[in-house]
Amino acid sequence: MLTLRYDLVAKRPDSDEYFMAIADLVATRSTCLRRSVGAVIVKNKMIVSTGYNGAPKGVRHCSETGCLREKLNVPSGKMHELCRGLHAEQNAIIQAAVFGVSPDGGTIYTTTHPCIICTKMIINAGIKRVVYKIHYDDELSAEMLRESGVEIVHFKGRDLSKILIDAGYPKQEERPRE
Repeated sequence: MLTLRYDLVAKRPDSDEYFMAIADLVATRSTCLRRSVGAVIVKNKMIVSTGYNGAPKGVRHCSETGCLREKLNVPSGKMHELCRGLHAEQNAIIQAAVFGVSPDGGTIYTTTHPCIICTKMIINAGIKRVVYKIHYDDELSAEMLRESGVEIVHFKGRDLSKILIDAGYPKQEERPRE
């Protein structure tokens, strides 16, 4: 069981640190062989939904079938349609819809800058703020976020996932695949 002591955190995390740490934890459920991404949609400082990248319900994971994009040597950011999985942001938006909770006006915390496909979904879902940790070079995505008025924030707060690792939670490369 994971137990965090207050002295490991040193001070109470601000909202961005807190929700980004949750996005990091959500990413550990990813079944993608190329990149683990987590997303958390928040409204009024309450979690609306979460999502991680992986195959749809009832479909075999890439860890079982292999990665077609890897086999075809498709570069990152290209030919998304060849992937078996959905992105973390897509899954978070879909989960909000499944449970009847609107993300309109909310913030999405994502461990990686959204791609163009996710960006279009974020804009149409009415999400007003994107907080991301890892840069993903997609100029059209960044341009459309700016044009639509969605606030985009490159997370610069404390990386609390290191505290989870120090407390005994396995690092990404050490976790077993499902």
